[in-house]
Amino acid sequence: MLNLKWKDAPTIRKVKCVNTNAEKYLVSNVLTVGKEYEVKNETEEFIFIIDNTGNVGGYYKTYFE
Repeated sequence: MLNLKWKDAPTIRKVKCVNTNAEKYLVSNVLTVGKEYEVKNETEEFIFIIDNTGNVGGYYKTYFE
């Protein structure tokens, strides 16, 4: 499975977190406003980054600029 190799994959780009205002899920404990994160993969709706836990997580693009 490709997603198991994303953590070691080269970084596509970096994005900055601009908010953690989630309607449905709690993301403030894994994302920090103002911090830059390495993008490992991207779809139309989600960005897959290495979050504060050190693991790859998928988040809506609305949290980043």
